[in-house]
Amino acid sequence: MKVYTGRGDEGMTDLRDMTRVSKTSHRIEAYGTVDELNALLGTVRPTGYDDVDEVLELVQNHLHIVQADLANPDPDEDDPQIRDEHVDDLEDWIDTADEELDPLTSFILPGGSESGAKLHHARAVSRRAERRVVALAGEESVNESVVAYLNRLSDALFVYARLVNARDGVPEESPTY
Repeated sequence: MKVYTGRGDEGMTDLRDMTRVSKTSHRIEAYGTVDELNALLGTVRPTGYDDVDEVLELVQNHLHIVQADLANPDPDEDDPQIRDEHVDDLEDWIDTADEELDPLTSFILPGGSESGAKLHHARAVSRRAERRVVALAGEESVNESVVAYLNRLSDALFVYARLVNARDGVPEESPTY
């Protein structure tokens, strides 16, 4: 399979069902932002913590499912789709990681160790991906579990940023107003 086809040279691309759409469509913008998030998570691993890295690897695989889901405007039952179980996994991972942390009492500034700061950055990109999917859902049918997944993922990335920073001994800083 060739990497290049030339089919996108005029600003159009194919969806999974071979429908041609503009590269500026909300659907392409949505799954393109998910792709950006996945690439960013690839820069985070390895964090130095096997349990965190295992979760991030699973999340990266989930994000491929999100992209396939978004690239398919009319999925069949056997097509890759994000399901409620994926959201449940995120919630379980959040709860487990949060048990190791001091309770959050105020807003914190994103940053910290290299991995912690990258996880905060990924959280912000996850929020953007969620906004792109919500914009798409305002125009076309979208699997509701994708929105829930991206929403919960941003929470998970926030908790994992805090966890990595705590394990690295980097104190959290609160904003001053």
